[in-house]
Amino acid sequence: MGNEKSEFDAIVINEAQLILAEKRTSLAVMRTGIAVLALPLSILSLLIVTSKAYDITRVLHFVIPVALLNFLLIVFGAYLVVHSFIRMHHHDRLIQEIKMKYSVIGEFID
Repeated sequence: MGNEKSEFDAIVINEAQLILAEKRTSLAVMRTGIAVLALPLSILSLLIVTSKAYDITRVLHFVIPVALLNFLLIVFGAYLVVHSFIRMHHHDRLIQEIKMKYSVIGEFID
């Protein structure tokens, strides 16, 4: 009987560790999304700083693809951040369910 309980406790703790590892992965995805969001800002600031060196109408065939790429990077970065927020909230709900369901893990997780 005691051996079965310790195995069950180990399974519950491993389940909580797995969920926390997935939450760390979501945080890494969020960090990547933030970095992707910062890239268009740096490209835009570079274009603004060097804007006196060129005439926008003469380089319009370069500016349009760069603007399109910046837009796509912003959309992709926002998707990564929003998706990771949703996943983290899902992981938080799973951890709360484990805390409520099993008292063995409830004392270790805030």
